[in-house]
Amino acid sequence: MIELYLSKNMIEGSAAYGKYYPRVSYKQTMNIHDMAKHMAEHNTPFSEGTIEGILRDFVRCTREQTLMGNTVKVDDLAIFKVSVIGNGSVLLYDPDTDKTISASIGTIGKNDKTGPAVQSLKLLAQATGEYTRDELNKVAKLAWTDKASAEIAAAKAATIGGGSNSGGSDNTGGDNNGGGDNNGGGDNGGGFDTGS
Repeated sequence: MIELYLSKNMIEGSAAYGKYYPRVSYKQTMNIHDMAKHMAEHNTPFSEGTIEGILRDFVRCTREQTLMGNTVKVDDLAIFKVSVIGNGSVLLYDPDTDKTISASIGTIGKNDKTGPAVQSLKLLAQATGEYTRDELNKVAKLAWTDKASAEIAAAKAATIGGGSNSGGSDNTGGDNNGGGDNNGGGDNGGGFDTGS
């Protein structure tokens, strides 16, 4: 069950200003040890320690393969791959400085026309198989957190009783730390309160 809370967009000037959006209330982060323990409880012939060792080896090998430029596909879960954020060089070769664009990580100087091609690397995980968006939409079960249910009930009671319709969690701006956009509707980010 995926529990949701409400977040009100308080970013003035945004098309989503004043609108409420659902956000996932994450319960816990499962690390490799936790997953191994969970998997061992599913009537597997392997011990928790064996499963943990295999998972750790898998992580190490996935890292190794992605850093070699390969993609790693875990069927019905995700395709892991490394991507780059580029600098955007003006020239491939600058005759004034005798510099060429380089296959390296760094920044291009303020007055330079070329230099390191890559600003930074990032790991991407793309859903695949039975874990795509369409498949998730078919099988996911959603519910409100207790706090969100109470906020909705209070808004309903206030409206019926002649009060104002308000609720959710306000934020006066915030960061775009979760990867969402400032137009709402995305994931847990985009200048919204991340309260529970």
